[in-house]
Amino acid sequence: MSEIASYVIHGAAQVTPATLDKVLRNLPLWKVEFAQINAPHFPHLVDQLEFLADVVEDVAEGAYKDLPYAALAAGVFALMYAHKKTDIIPDNVGPLGHSDDSSVARAVLILHEKAFAAYAEKTGVEFDRITSKP
Repeated sequence: MSEIASYVIHGAAQVTPATLDKVLRNLPLWKVEFAQINAPHFPHLVDQLEFLADVVEDVAEGAYKDLPYAALAAGVFALMYAHKKTDIIPDNVGPLGHSDDSSVARAVLILHEKAFAAYAEKTGVEFDRITSKP
């Protein structure tokens, strides 16, 4: 297992219902923040974060009830990580500034691919469009 995957699993294990509530309160502002990310070297990052935000909202609001909690927690962790101002690689470090954010989002999507693909299918989202597949 990759170090990023281990990091995501560990981070997701720390997500509690209280964490989810806090993220939900902040998610509208975070979505605006994510939409403004300029990361041409990571063209799927914004779509991935928006997708994960939509998943978290739909599950928390009861609109989608089939997502395993591990996938939800991982999605919450990825959103929190992308929002953090101090992370492994600062976002303002040139073209590689968002590489850690992208790695975390990709790891979440890969670790829980079946669950997120099922959500995408049920909600009419083209899952291949948000993954790192060409």
